[in-house]
Amino acid sequence: MSSSDLDTLVQEVGRVLKQRDLMLVTAESCTGGWAAERITSVAGSSDWFERGFIAYTNIAKREMLDVKTTILSRYGAVSEQAARAMAEGALAHSHAQVAVAVTGLAGPGGGTAEKPVGTVYFAWAGKKRDTTSRKQLFTGDRQAVRRQSVAAALQGLLDFLS
Repeated sequence: MSSSDLDTLVQEVGRVLKQRDLMLVTAESCTGGWAAERITSVAGSSDWFERGFIAYTNIAKREMLDVKTTILSRYGAVSEQAARAMAEGALAHSHAQVAVAVTGLAGPGGGTAEKPVGTVYFAWAGKKRDTTSRKQLFTGDRQAVRRQSVAAALQGLLDFLS
């Protein structure tokens, strides 16, 4: 996905959130704040973007987002359970009504047979809504995995809102 395609996607997310009078919070690990950066590059995004958390380490996930130690030890930081807890924790620690969380392995190292490089988990949560999640496996170098992750997080948010 090109930068202009990503910008178009962010603008559509903003349009939908603003139309519904909703605020968004992000909880990012492997993307390192890239989703929040793309969001805040849009003029007027303060109308629909409340804040972002970059929780790169397990300590940060526990302290900032209340991800339980048992989740991290049993399933790992790169897991559906961690992504769901991140999204729900971001909602709990913000004034937003909608959250997106991303956690994964962008590489080049750190992969295993069970969780190869390119494995990314997403979760979307909303006040008075069930949290949804998804796993995806991306290919390419670190930058490509991260870019695809940002695009998938935002597209998933549009799907969650529809």
